[in-house]
Amino acid sequence: MNLSIRIFIRNVILISSLSVNFVNAQILRDSNALSLVKKAVDDIYDLRFNEAREECQKLNHDYPGHPIGYLLKGMTTYWENYPLLPSSPVHVSYESDMRRCIELCDKKHAQPDNAEYLLANLCARGMLLLFYADNGLSMEVIPLTTSTYQYLRHSFDYTSVLSDFYFFTGLYDYYREVYPDAYPIYKALAFLFPKGDRKKGFKDLQTAAKSSIVLKAESSSFLYSICLSYENDFQQASSYTKSLHEQYPTNNQYLAANIKNLLLIKKYDEAEQLILNSDSTITNSFFKSQLAIFKGILSEKKYKNIILAREDYEKGIKAISLFGVYGNEYAAYAYFGLSRVCEAEGDRINKKIFRKKALELAEFKKVDFD
Repeated sequence: MNLSIRIFIRNVILISSLSVNFVNAQILRDSNALSLVKKAVDDIYDLRFNEAREECQKLNHDYPGHPIGYLLKGMTTYWENYPLLPSSPVHVSYESDMRRCIELCDKKHAQPDNAEYLLANLCARGMLLLFYADNGLSMEVIPLTTSTYQYLRHSFDYTSVLSDFYFFTGLYDYYREVYPDAYPIYKALAFLFPKGDRKKGFKDLQTAAKSSIVLKAESSSFLYSICLSYENDFQQASSYTKSLHEQYPTNNQYLAANIKNLLLIKKYDEAEQLILNSDSTITNSFFKSQLAIFKGILSEKKYKNIILAREDYEKGIKAISLFGVYGNEYAAYAYFGLSRVCEAEGDRINKKIFRKKALELAEFKKVDFD
């Protein structure tokens, strides 16, 4: 499945699932239970999976049969095995937990005031759609998207005054304007929705990142992505990745994003220190392959050692190829690097070949470390 389509699905599902108001809820009216949910989410993001499971067990004990338990269990599986591939045996339990969450929530569909179930329903559906879309499972995406539409429409009936919902307004206003320009194929679809406001959307996301109760991390993550991909402001993007890494220091995804942005703004010493500190502790092969590519950029840019840079890039490409579309972005960085190495060696033919390959893989062509 085309990467732009996967990003579109991510944005539609995430925006819609967060437009639910926490009225007449069970867990979300229980301060102790709500604290457990927040703690569990934080533990999942920071890869403290044993702690997250304990919190999930407490919630299941206090609220037996509540769908939130299945949602949190599925989220734990997703992050513990990230990137989650169809070839992984645990994808069966992941899908089962999300499907069970959806099934329980669907039974509450006749009680629209209980928005807690609608929120869990949309989140579970969104998580499943991300898994299917990220792995190119189009035949699974289509029926789930169709059945999810009624819940997405229903979610717009809810309003809120929480700062967290600046995240919703921000995403809508921003992406409604930039997405059709970035992907003209969606321009006709965009005309079906009210116009947004790019500047206001960005400002609302900044407000959410500062003041949200639950969505600070998600707001910062989207701001980082926006600055990197649409605004081409690597310096500002780095401020968000630094914040995410400091908040969730053991999250490999946020670590990799922080290193990447430090390399983009040429803070090579800081990036190298993070790589050195992580190289012996990270065991996840997906992130190890990213580190190999980052080492190639350091070898090329900081140490001007194109021989070692070539070795690192080739090693990284080979390692990350095992992860399919998940690795395309990082493979593109390596191919951009190999193109520059060939240019330094006077090899014009391979310089063009590698750059062409990089451009085929890269979603955002300006993130090339040139």
